[in-house]
Amino acid sequence: MLAKRWTFIVCLLATLTMQASDLLPRWGDRYWTDSVPESMRKSYITFGEQYAGKAWNSLPAIVFAEYKKTGNRVNYEQLMFEKRRQLAALVMAEIAESRRRFLPDIINGLQSTLEETWWGLPAHYKTELPKAEDQTVDLFNAETASLVAYTRYMLADELERFSPLLPQRIDQEIARRILQPAVKTRYWWKTAGMNWNPWICSNWLACVLFCEHDEARRTEAVSQIRQACDAFVQAYPADGGCDEGPHYWDRAAASLFETLYLLQDSTFTPKVKAMESYIYKMYIGDGYAVNFADAHGNRALLNVNIAYPFGLVTGDKTMRQYAAYIGQQGDILQHAAQFYDKSGNWPSLARELIFLKYIRSYLQERPCEPRLQQVWLPNLQVMTAREPFVAFKGGHNGESHNHNDVGSFIVYADGKPLLIDPGVGEYTAKTFSKQRYEIWTMQSDYHNLPRINGQSQREGKQYAARMVKYKSGQLTLDLREAYPHEAQIRWWKRTVKTRVKRSVEVTEDFCLDAYVAPTQLMLMTPVKPERGESGILLLGDHRLVYDARQLEAAIEDISPLLAPVLRQMWGQQMYRIVLTVKNNVLKAKLKYYIQ
Repeated sequence: MLAKRWTFIVCLLATLTMQASDLLPRWGDRYWTDSVPESMRKSYITFGEQYAGKAWNSLPAIVFAEYKKTGNRVNYEQLMFEKRRQLAALVMAEIAESRRRFLPDIINGLQSTLEETWWGLPAHYKTELPKAEDQTVDLFNAETASLVAYTRYMLADELERFSPLLPQRIDQEIARRILQPAVKTRYWWKTAGMNWNPWICSNWLACVLFCEHDEARRTEAVSQIRQACDAFVQAYPADGGCDEGPHYWDRAAASLFETLYLLQDSTFTPKVKAMESYIYKMYIGDGYAVNFADAHGNRALLNVNIAYPFGLVTGDKTMRQYAAYIGQQGDILQHAAQFYDKSGNWPSLARELIFLKYIRSYLQERPCEPRLQQVWLPNLQVMTAREPFVAFKGGHNGESHNHNDVGSFIVYADGKPLLIDPGVGEYTAKTFSKQRYEIWTMQSDYHNLPRINGQSQREGKQYAARMVKYKSGQLTLDLREAYPHEAQIRWWKRTVKTRVKRSVEVTEDFCLDAYVAPTQLMLMTPVKPERGESGILLLGDHRLVYDARQLEAAIEDISPLLAPVLRQMWGQQMYRIVLTVKNNVLKAKLKYYIQ
């Protein structure tokens, strides 16, 4: 897939050192005062000032061990992410001001970070405490290494002036923690078609560019990184769809771009461009985005500092204007640090610096919200249409970050969520264990799906949509094979389409071989349903219309199930509407409407 791109690898290796020195203007370069607007620089400086003189905390062993003992991973993450945030804020402030005011804090922060036993998360480590000799390469030790490497590159002269021992120590630690183990170990993520692959590779490559002094290992590292990128792209479907969901696009396709950018590769295949466009194809409007699969938010997840360079280099006008729109909505000129702060689990120094390299071009872009009328991704089997906005998915239940949700759909009306995918709560040890599907948010019963003959969907790639048929604004799926044999399904054809009169029509055309238990249609909503006249449930200014001769409606308040992260997404309330098929019928065609 990317083979032609890598025919020039020998020439690329010969110029890597030059690229490292020319990649970005460093601390003290007039570029930062002449090109970056003063209001943006002031924002970065103010952000950094809150950390000036603040002590550098150690990361407690007892909190690291919590993951193995209780399954809690959030407590350690919060402490670690805040410490990285502190360093990233100070470095950007120093670059923006270039007066050496923040250097003492940065130096102390670097030293404190270098003294940590391991830079990753306990969820990705084998034992309850990290061991100095076991430098497993995961997402967050690679990202920490990148933050340190970029700091070393940008502030090289000042760190050297303070003491040559500090940049030497940085190089030694990055070699020990990242460069050596990454090259010699056959990690699973090097051949994966999910976010770990490019996320780690983009950070690993930054370490190669700025801190690798062993030429043989440099050559081998770049070769392995390009092979990993090749594997990642090959694993993707031609439509560019991300089965991990829009929440992970930023560290999947966007990290692939970051890697290619660092390699100074300006050739992008149609598949890579399709991977890029996926994120704005999943944009709903009014700041909302589709949230299929694991998602800790339902807001648009576009980080301007990677999206704009991506769109600029690939020539994607829609992406460039989308990035400009996001910046306009948050007034990036006055509040640049707020965007920076939210650009990752901690501020992404690498991406912010790359973005600011193109700030003049960015400020000339015309902002435009990407409200695509219709989208169809045939490989991922996801459709969107409007108005109102509906997204409907097929696929299978063996997807990355899978929920048992084949055939689920969501509806947003007047810019607000109406029928929803709840998303996912905070990650714990259980989330990625054999008990994953004990978590309610992973179950089909808590998606907009039927429970058939008392049976819910099962996990596994074999549980999939079949007989997929799409035409403009309409998708039909047979859900029979998404359920176990016990469901006694001969066929279950679900059709979702938008109608001229600004409504969504859902048809359930089914035939069962036997009656075992009541068949029910589950619909999830953050809006408190109220009963109207027969066959109507009121959802705020909208309504759900169904045939009361065929279906009986019940309303369940599931608000007590909501974890804090879900309350942040949807508010304090969530309800499940249960439409039970009457008379134990084995064959029927049901229609209902969201208006």
